[in-house]
Amino acid sequence: MPNEILLILSFLIIYGGVVVFYRFFGKGGLLAFNVLATLLANIEVLLLVRAFGVEMTLGNIMFASTFLITDILSENHSRKDANKAVVISTACSVIFIAVSQMWLLYTPSENDWANGAFHTIFSSTPRIVCASLLVYLVSQLIDVWLYHKWWDWCRKIFRDDRKGLWIRNNGSTMISQLLNTFLYTFFAFYGTYDMHTLFSIFLSSYAIYFVTSLLDTPFVYWCRNIHDKHKTDL
Repeated sequence: MPNEILLILSFLIIYGGVVVFYRFFGKGGLLAFNVLATLLANIEVLLLVRAFGVEMTLGNIMFASTFLITDILSENHSRKDANKAVVISTACSVIFIAVSQMWLLYTPSENDWANGAFHTIFSSTPRIVCASLLVYLVSQLIDVWLYHKWWDWCRKIFRDDRKGLWIRNNGSTMISQLLNTFLYTFFAFYGTYDMHTLFSIFLSSYAIYFVTSLLDTPFVYWCRNIHDKHKTDL
């Protein structure tokens, strides 16, 4: 199956998954999905593929879903809840680093077949995850802060708390994702790839984030409608 089709399917499955988790598990579902997305994105990003004519790392869509989640939490719940999701995911990533590095210290059985693969994957993980921890924490907290700054602006312009959702959603995510993409690409991969590849990864990653930022707006509206209909459950 072509990589482009797989990326489109990934987008639908991941973003659709966010909505399903919110509908059936409420705010707690978003917190859980945010942890899952953060951990999986840090593993998936090790894969380098070519799609839409450029080289790109995977994990971009999975990681972008964390910005969708904090925007939903900001819109439907509170800034405190959005920041809580960021802190919980960061703490879980710290535990993941510690545990995954312990896996590499075990002496494998003579019948083991997975140890070599674990070393190949998870020996690279600390640098990736440490870079991700710093960049994720900074960019997500900035995203939440920007979301509420845009919301203050929307209140003044529209004189209505509910109007201008697409402005605060896209305005916060596109700016914070630009910062996130630049910092993460160079912190995580400098010295691993040449500058041409790094620049290609940066452009392709931000292009994906830019598109997913535009496409995630209907999902935020969808989740706001879910919240309005099921306030007592969420």
